Amino acid sequence: MTDRGIFRIIGHPLSPFKRRAFVSIVVLAIVMAIGTIGMMSLEGWDAVTSFYFMALLATAEGPALSPLTVAGKLFASLMAFVSIGAAISAITFTFGPLFGSVLKEGFAYVEKEEDKLKAKFEPKDHARSSTNKDD
Repeated sequence: MTDRGIFRIIGHPLSPFKRRAFVSIVVLAIVMAIGTIGMMSLEGWDAVTSFYFMALLATAEGPALSPLTVAGKLFASLMAFVSIGAAISAITFTFGPLFGSVLKEGFAYVEKEEDKLKAKFEPKDHARSSTNKDD
């Protein structure tokens, strides 16, 4: 798929996948790559272990491993703040519109049911008030 094709899908008005969601996912991927490469170079871990460490760090799960060097600990501390923020942003921008539309549909359904109940009970009240006005 060409670049134009990707942006056509992202920019489509009916697409739930908006540009900001795409950007936040790309930012999360970049943060994860920087963290993985950083842990590989600072701690000497392999790529899988470093990525696993960053994935657990970014999701606030808490990594199973602990960095041994001071530089690795400082880097992991900094990456914890950055990666958790990037992960929350990616989740919010990606799934936020979905949750918003579900919430909107839910409120519309409740209002429709409320109107049905009002319509069911209001004619009786109007009939009584119209007979009282004629007196």
